[in-house]
Amino acid sequence: MSNCFNEYRLFLREFRRNFHTTGAILPSGRGLCRALSRHVDQDSSGPKRILEVGPGTGPVTRQIAARMGPEDRLDLVELNESFVHQLQTDLENDLQLQPIATRTRVFQIPIQDLEPQEPYDLIISGLPLNNFSPELVESIFEVFARLAAPEATLSFFEYIAIRRFKSFVSPRQDRERLRGISRILDREFQEREIARDGIWCNVLPAWVHHLRY
Repeated sequence: MSNCFNEYRLFLREFRRNFHTTGAILPSGRGLCRALSRHVDQDSSGPKRILEVGPGTGPVTRQIAARMGPEDRLDLVELNESFVHQLQTDLENDLQLQPIATRTRVFQIPIQDLEPQEPYDLIISGLPLNNFSPELVESIFEVFARLAAPEATLSFFEYIAIRRFKSFVSPRQDRERLRGISRILDREFQEREIARDGIWCNVLPAWVHHLRY
């Protein structure tokens, strides 16, 4: 209970400080975490290379850890220094994360700067895309395509109807920004989406999109 309280307190603090890059008010709920990580233990033809982008305080990371095979490897990319410190501490001390600690690397860099030696079989993203410019969203999907191995899966979420809601309450410039993001995501969905999960018992309800490269 104490660890959960500390996680929520840290997340709320960083949300207030860095809304643009944190996005969510609270850590992802259990159902959302399960949906985002559902491909970790599927289609296992060998060891997987897994990338999680924007893990925050690690709720999805723990679900990934529970599903990883004994030879799977995990890279975490997180910009927020407080979250990075918490993740590193939890990899040493958290009973859910300790088993994968020697197979996990934490990078405090923009995803655009990641240069892995091998592509990833699975990418899981918690980035708040609807907070970004269309140009940044476009570049992020270009990076995902560069990092993805053939037949890799990308899983990411967005809050249901969030762009429509924001369009009603936002100034004109922000509405244009959101329309630009919608065009990019619609294109990605049309070309690559293989499944979509609706997570209704979450704060807020969310879609989890699964894309195949």
